[in-house]
Amino acid sequence: MAVQWKKLGLFTVVVFVLYVIITDPAKAADYVQIGFEGISSAAQSIGDFMTWVANGGKD
Repeated sequence: MAVQWKKLGLFTVVVFVLYVIITDPAKAADYVQIGFEGISSAAQSIGDFMTWVANGGKD
């Protein structure tokens, strides 16, 4: 039964994404840019943390 809910949820997300892309491509592009900026910021923060750890946790 859980698999059916996963399939339904995935289908709903795919339909929503396609709807946004078709009805307003510019806004969809903005959403993608925001997502990539968030991923980039997270990766930068992890890199900064790892550098801090590698330096012995010194400021």
